[in-house]
Amino acid sequence: MKLTLFFLALFSSITILPGQPLDEKILEGFSIRNVGPAGMSGRITAIDVVNSAPNHIYIGSASGGVWESTDGGVEWNPIFDDQPSLAIGAIKINQQNPSEIWVGTGEGNPRNSQNSGKGIFRSLDGGRTWMHMGLTETKVIHRILIDGHDPSTIYVGAGGSPWNPSTERGVFKSTDSGKTWTKILYSNDKSGVGDLIMDPANPRKIIAALYEHMRTPWDFVSGGAGSGLYITYDGGEKWKKITADEGLPAGQLGRIGLAVSPSKPNIVYALVEAKENGLYRSTDGGEHWNLVTTNNIGNRPFYYHEIYVDPKNENRLWNLFSYVSKSEDGGRTFETILDYGKGVHPDHHAFWIHPDNPDYIIDGNDGGLNISRDGGRNWYFCSNIPVGQFYHLNVDMEYPYNLYGGMQDNGSWVGPAFTLKAGGIRNQDWRELYFGDGFDVLPKLSDTRYGWAMSQGGNLAYYDRETGYNQFVRPVHPDGVFLRFNWNAAIAPVPGQDCGIYYGSQFVHKSLDCGKSWEIISPDLTSNDTTKQNQHLSGGLTIDATSAENHTTIICIAPSQVDQNVIWVGTDDGYLQLTRDGGKSWTNLTPKITGSPAGAWIPQIEVSSYQAGEAFVVMNHYRRGDWSAYLFHTTDYGQTWKKIVNDQQVTSFVHCVAQDPVVPELLFLGADDGMYVSTDKGKSWARFPSKIFPRVPTLDMKIHPTDHSLAIATFGRALWVMDNILPLREIARNRSILDKPFQMFPTQDATQAQYRSVDGIRFTADAEFKGANRMGGAGIIAYVKPEVKKDSLATESAAGGKEKQQKKQEIKSADNQKNVVAGDSIKQPEVKKDKNLLKLYVLSDEGDTLRYISQKLKDGWNRIGWDMRQKGVRYPSRQEPAKDADDPSGQYVLPGLYKLVGMYEGHRDSVTVNVRLDPRLNITAADLTARNAMLVDFNAEVSRTQVAFQALQDVRKDVKMIESMSINAPDTTQTKLKEKTKELLKQLDELEKGFMEPEGLKGIRRETDNLNRYLGTTGAYLNSSLGAPGANAKEIFSQTQQEVEKNVVAVNTFLSGPWATYKAFIEGLDWPLFKQIEIPK
Repeated sequence: MKLTLFFLALFSSITILPGQPLDEKILEGFSIRNVGPAGMSGRITAIDVVNSAPNHIYIGSASGGVWESTDGGVEWNPIFDDQPSLAIGAIKINQQNPSEIWVGTGEGNPRNSQNSGKGIFRSLDGGRTWMHMGLTETKVIHRILIDGHDPSTIYVGAGGSPWNPSTERGVFKSTDSGKTWTKILYSNDKSGVGDLIMDPANPRKIIAALYEHMRTPWDFVSGGAGSGLYITYDGGEKWKKITADEGLPAGQLGRIGLAVSPSKPNIVYALVEAKENGLYRSTDGGEHWNLVTTNNIGNRPFYYHEIYVDPKNENRLWNLFSYVSKSEDGGRTFETILDYGKGVHPDHHAFWIHPDNPDYIIDGNDGGLNISRDGGRNWYFCSNIPVGQFYHLNVDMEYPYNLYGGMQDNGSWVGPAFTLKAGGIRNQDWRELYFGDGFDVLPKLSDTRYGWAMSQGGNLAYYDRETGYNQFVRPVHPDGVFLRFNWNAAIAPVPGQDCGIYYGSQFVHKSLDCGKSWEIISPDLTSNDTTKQNQHLSGGLTIDATSAENHTTIICIAPSQVDQNVIWVGTDDGYLQLTRDGGKSWTNLTPKITGSPAGAWIPQIEVSSYQAGEAFVVMNHYRRGDWSAYLFHTTDYGQTWKKIVNDQQVTSFVHCVAQDPVVPELLFLGADDGMYVSTDKGKSWARFPSKIFPRVPTLDMKIHPTDHSLAIATFGRALWVMDNILPLREIARNRSILDKPFQMFPTQDATQAQYRSVDGIRFTADAEFKGANRMGGAGIIAYVKPEVKKDSLATESAAGGKEKQQKKQEIKSADNQKNVVAGDSIKQPEVKKDKNLLKLYVLSDEGDTLRYISQKLKDGWNRIGWDMRQKGVRYPSRQEPAKDADDPSGQYVLPGLYKLVGMYEGHRDSVTVNVRLDPRLNITAADLTARNAMLVDFNAEVSRTQVAFQALQDVRKDVKMIESMSINAPDTTQTKLKEKTKELLKQLDELEKGFMEPEGLKGIRRETDNLNRYLGTTGAYLNSSLGAPGANAKEIFSQTQQEVEKNVVAVNTFLSGPWATYKAFIEGLDWPLFKQIEIPK
């Protein structure tokens, strides 16, 4: 493998003091890979397209940001990752100037997993840069309208937070491109905008639907006195409320979806949630309404209540709900167009129809984005938009290791953290384990073919991922007591028990037989507040009892790995419970946590792997309108607590935390606006910058115990992997380490992995998702402190300087080759003297120099890849290597420990790398030794060949020099010289044919009989196998030795015969070296 270096960051060095967070520039130097999956994508909530360039599409996802395609949906790129919220509610393009784009944050579909936003944003350069334009406290912006006559006039439909009453909701207007805003329509502190439309013929005519709704953790109410339909003709100066007198249903209203016919703006449609939901139609621009139908118009108004009118046909409607239905008669009848059988994911939220070509349609749903070019008859799924919403994450101990987790409305899956094959990480590398809303997945320790997966409301299965044989194993109470399982129920393995799991309802259930039977080991650990247990009535005007509001439940179970009798439990109503005797007795620790919000969710507890009494407890309370960060730490079984986050450093509420199992001071934290790190056990926090990790809700993290990588589950951008956390460990051990001028950091074990060919399609073009794969080789991380004095040797010790000279001598000695050509010698390569040059020496455990590598470094973080091979030999080639070339790559080093010594501008450091054989292979040490022994012999033959061929090249160069010098010789001398030279070059050409194809050969010839073919074939036999050479390899090597000997003898014969004669002839010539110059008179 060719040496590669990746410059990861350039920044100013800052000494890290205790309590001071890491500088963002330092964190920019790390790499975090998005591994997908994208085949099940995630919820799309907003779509807009440049009308004049309809292949230029912008979409927004529920919590994964804004994405752009410029080729009609073939390729997609995120363009909003550096903004404070990736929850997208609305996108609007100024069609008069498509470079101007408005984005409203905060999803407008108020389900239990809704993500709130941070206001409205504007771009003037097509999404390359963004400006925050206010309305931060609205939390949800569901609609944006631009005045087509005056694009500086903007209308915003703000839904407001569904979690708490507030006055920051309603319709807002700006007449100065968002510099200032005026609220122009408002009803009450629970009502926001459910929909907002503009008359295409009169931009001052706006119809608004206000929607009263409110969530608590245990209930959802859709509808109320604040809902209603309003119309203005003067840009919002005055509004008229449309009531039952104008044909709308009497009584309380809920969510209303609106659509105006572009071809006939006097025709307006409204999907109205009421005591009886119905589709209404107005033929006078919204002043009066008539009921059209109550059939086949949708089943969950709070989640999707969207209707669209064909731009050319006022009677053709598209209705979005679980499915998509279509009407050709103004809504009197509907035909289901998109259902499960069509292969398009259900639950539809966003829709776009081209204004001039109604056959071009784009649909956004819970599973991603679909495009139709034939009016909805056929659909194309964009399978390269990784915006999945993962709740949980687990890893196994396989190689490569796997990631397990479940997504909102997209099932539970398993897939690789990295692959050992061509083509990157593909969607087809992922396997669905269980359908439904996916949550936590636990692989069985002894055999990861089996494990447990969940779906909403406590459904639990013991899966077989090979056959799909999934057994339903949810606990049953022996006395028939109703079990309350959260939407996202708690599950945990029983330490040391292969088939042991804990599961949470209001009780802790324990099974030691993979779920076939259960034991209840706790009393009800929640508040058991019966006023919060009416989830079967949740929904308001339209009942929506899907278990999303199940409350007073256990949502976290965290057993200690240090003491199996210690189990920590967190509930959704603020109870932190602890048992120290395996469940015989429990203690509620919540009253001891000073500063914790009453009734807060406790979604995660990180129990220390160092001591059973140490734990980190995550709380969040945004479901009651508290957006602050809460993370508490105890070291004495919960008797005392310390809050270790603050809103200045962690700027959003917390979802999860992970403590490093090697260095206890190193913590990772997942918040609603990204991922944070602390190297001082929570005294300070720094967010990973958006250049390497988006500001996406981060719900779970796992530090792999042997791979030393961090796996990350996001709620909006699928799964990520940070391959090497070892540098952060070193910083946590010694926060001043980056003050050193030059530092090399420990690396993971380096595996001599074998890579196989791609699965499925090799040449995928551009529409295929390819998750970033782990780089091969041993990745050595080096840090260069900015402004290191390039001529300074002061930091190098005398011993280091002595060793440096010694290593140079070792490298020089290692270059000596067998002299196979009489009278010639081999020049030693000169060491590069470039500035900023790293000189890397690979030493065996015994101290022998195996290879020299060099590479320029940049200030900051650098990654140097060593391919785990020792110095190789150069094959015969007409192209000479540079004098300062690095050692060529040779055979694999044997498994074991290797020291890599780096020299940089007078500074010295080293790291030890553990090289291991691919664990999937059945290769013995004896096999490796036998193979390497033959490779040593083979390399010697290659070296003989190269030296012999180089001698021929040296002859050719000398002949060319002689020809150029003969220009001043007499004609008779030149004639004789040409004859001699022609004959010599003819012999030289014939000798070269024994080594390789003639230079300048046209076409392709694969059946050749030259020495390079023998060397290549023998090398293929020896290098393609790690085992002891077989009969074929030995036979071809024997043939190669004979060919080498034959060609080397021929070269030596030529040098001692024709070449010696030619040289004697030249030396006997009497010719002038200089042209006779006439002296001017």
